[in-house]
Amino acid sequence: MRSRANLDRPQGKKPAWIRVQAPGGENYVRIKETLRERGLHTVCEEARCPNLGECWRGGTATFMLLGDTCTRACAFCAVKTGNPKGIVDDGEPEKIAAAVGALKLRYVVLTTVDRDDLADGGAAHYAASVRAIRTHDPKVLIEVLTGDFQGKDDALRTLLSSEPDVFAHNLEVVERLSPVARDRRASYRTSLDVLARVKRIAPHRLTKSSLMVGLGETEAELIAAMRDLRAANVDFLTIGQYLRPSPLHLPVAEFVEPDAFTRWRDLGSELGFRYVASGPLVRSSYKAAEHFIESMLRGEGRAAGTEAEIVVR
Repeated sequence: MRSRANLDRPQGKKPAWIRVQAPGGENYVRIKETLRERGLHTVCEEARCPNLGECWRGGTATFMLLGDTCTRACAFCAVKTGNPKGIVDDGEPEKIAAAVGALKLRYVVLTTVDRDDLADGGAAHYAASVRAIRTHDPKVLIEVLTGDFQGKDDALRTLLSSEPDVFAHNLEVVERLSPVARDRRASYRTSLDVLARVKRIAPHRLTKSSLMVGLGETEAELIAAMRDLRAANVDFLTIGQYLRPSPLHLPVAEFVEPDAFTRWRDLGSELGFRYVASGPLVRSSYKAAEHFIESMLRGEGRAAGTEAEIVVR
């Protein structure tokens, strides 16, 4: 999959098509102040997302529940690793709901660090946060981007009982690279099983996953991962370029040419995904995908199959 240009480019030097907007603007300041006032975290900051400036300027952010310390240590991820020692802020769901209201958000993404120190992996806290947001504003659409809950069925059922509109869990990388890139407690097959079981537990729930490229995978391996996700009945897929967050993380093996992302987007459509966002700077929480999902849900009704009021603010 590597081109001659990519082989010749010094690793760490980003190509012209990797462009990001610097943080700034009225919405950026407003979101930052709102989060700081309530002691909240975003994955945008903790994971050093390259789209932070663009998304915050546009008024969107992904809230990160349960603190900023992850019990896992994936080799691609910039989030802090450690032992949270079972600490949970029981007031966080209400803080999140208040922040969503203050920011007048229509589509909210909730994620967490992995919390293997909690018996349910934080599923009940997730569910409480979904319900708190809905209590404040039942029209808000909610996507949850979760870990694997160690494959625990009870945890999945607890979270799904709160009826988020979209359940997202990232496969992250192709199968061969999973043991290299992800924490030893994560696995490619467990992630696929989690996504498949969500559809068995809640057949109408929309599901979403994400893949990174540029870590040394072949195109055949990427296509195999896409087929595996469709076999698990995943509805939405995002594909983006891996960018090394620091010298301590996995190096970039390749900066993938933009044409390849277009090819994979088209292939994803052929495979049956309802939507594929594919591009160098696409991330799991990506506004184009979120806008499509929001438009679809507000037009078709919520993922659970209930009536949804169509509202434009």
